[in-house]
Amino acid sequence: MTRSVAYFSMEIGIKPEIRTYSGGLGVLAGDTLKAAADHGLDFTGVTLLYRNGYLRQEIVDGEQQDHPREWDYGELLEDTGEKISVEISGREVTARILKYTYEGTNGEVDVLFLDTGIKENDEEARNLTSQLYMGGERRRFGQEILLGIGGTRAIQKISSGTDYYHMNEGHSSLLTLEADGQKVFTTHTPVPAGHDTFNPSIVRDMLPEKYHHQLDLSSELNMTELALENSRYANGVSDRHREVSEDMFPEYEFDAVTNGVHSATWTSEPFSRLFEGKIERWRTDPSRLRRVAGIADSKVWEAKKKSKKILLESLEPDFSCETFTIGFARRSTGYKRPDLIFSDVNKLEQLASDYDGLQIVFGGKAHPDDTNGKEIISQITGYAEMLEETDVAFIEDYGMAEALDMVAGVDLWLNNPRRGQEASGTSGMKAAHNGTPQLSTPDGWWLEGEIEGVTGWYIGEDYVEGENEDRIDSQSLYQQLDHIMSLYYENRKQWIDIIKSCIELNASHFNTDRMLKEYLAKAYQ
Repeated sequence: MTRSVAYFSMEIGIKPEIRTYSGGLGVLAGDTLKAAADHGLDFTGVTLLYRNGYLRQEIVDGEQQDHPREWDYGELLEDTGEKISVEISGREVTARILKYTYEGTNGEVDVLFLDTGIKENDEEARNLTSQLYMGGERRRFGQEILLGIGGTRAIQKISSGTDYYHMNEGHSSLLTLEADGQKVFTTHTPVPAGHDTFNPSIVRDMLPEKYHHQLDLSSELNMTELALENSRYANGVSDRHREVSEDMFPEYEFDAVTNGVHSATWTSEPFSRLFEGKIERWRTDPSRLRRVAGIADSKVWEAKKKSKKILLESLEPDFSCETFTIGFARRSTGYKRPDLIFSDVNKLEQLASDYDGLQIVFGGKAHPDDTNGKEIISQITGYAEMLEETDVAFIEDYGMAEALDMVAGVDLWLNNPRRGQEASGTSGMKAAHNGTPQLSTPDGWWLEGEIEGVTGWYIGEDYVEGENEDRIDSQSLYQQLDHIMSLYYENRKQWIDIIKSCIELNASHFNTDRMLKEYLAKAYQ
């Protein structure tokens, strides 16, 4: 039976040049839609058009400067000629529907973008789709009205409806007030503060009155609870995240579908060429990457060296391809602890000295309102100037294109969030596709993908809480790095075995091909 799915997400990263994403949530959405096209499935993506993107990051004297991200949406997207309108704050807001068609291996998927920046609207309405995750609570709720209700009308206009409405996070849950068809909900947020809530007075003022009777407006409107209340299927994005979600929302049932990444997108050119010659149909069936075990060590090492050269030649100052290189890139914010590796700079410098060098490459943006996240970036760029034995580089304006070079080009992927705050994480999966092992705290997908000393390593212990977490994890981090760097420099055969294991065991499983098949079996019945 053919099943049609409308996939709603506040951000979608389908292509680096289409600047409608900020990070992992959007890239995951884009990877999901790509996998659907590869399988020839009837999927349509729905999101908003952010004319100024998320933000363009500039580092000036070690400080993040925020700028609008202008991009040529007129050239990259097709105007369908269709429009929809929704009532927001008592007035009609009109949005034109643009689209991008992604051509996969066995089909194509349309992504619809709603744009209010047209002459029919006043300035406030035009600003609804000016920038992602900016503008305060009222603009945010207006965007969620547009995405949920307006997006449903766009689907009904463009494709005459759909069988399943899949809400990728709670931002689109107002579609439950408007849409016919089965509802599916995926949550990506393991902390209460990450779930959108809106004051009842704002909801009454901005949402059309005809929907009020469907909501309990005696207290704050929780968008996650709205989605859960109206969905036939809900899931977290890792086994651990399912447990966390059930603790947060005990009155609801959750399944787990661990995230994946789109293998063809997140495999570097050197490794793609290697796989093309040795593993047939790996792009359409990434489970076949298990066959990397049969490829000669010398060929695998050559692909890794080429990937590393691509990254390091782009850095300033020049980094050495012979020196052990760590990568860390994600949104700069406190719980992700980008600065944990600098907890004891004397130990870090001693490691660099003992092994004739250490290089660390950072990337990531802080939200303009995240003062602490910006301070962390300043600290990292400060260490780049201060340290003598350890070379540190920070990649400005990190995005999808830079991410591919980085996950493929470093020797070790570092990930050290505080426990329970990483729902899944996908950057380590991208690294695994390029033979890059991960060193991570036990959280998210890593609890499923980590085999100690085979696909990577743990930092610390499974359950550590409170004020001791940073201290325990930093001590473990340095101990593990000592062991890891000794392997890299002194046992090349074992290191290449680890590279192969990352691809054979992790990349072959933690991909959107496997993930989408799970959704087909569980959610789109």
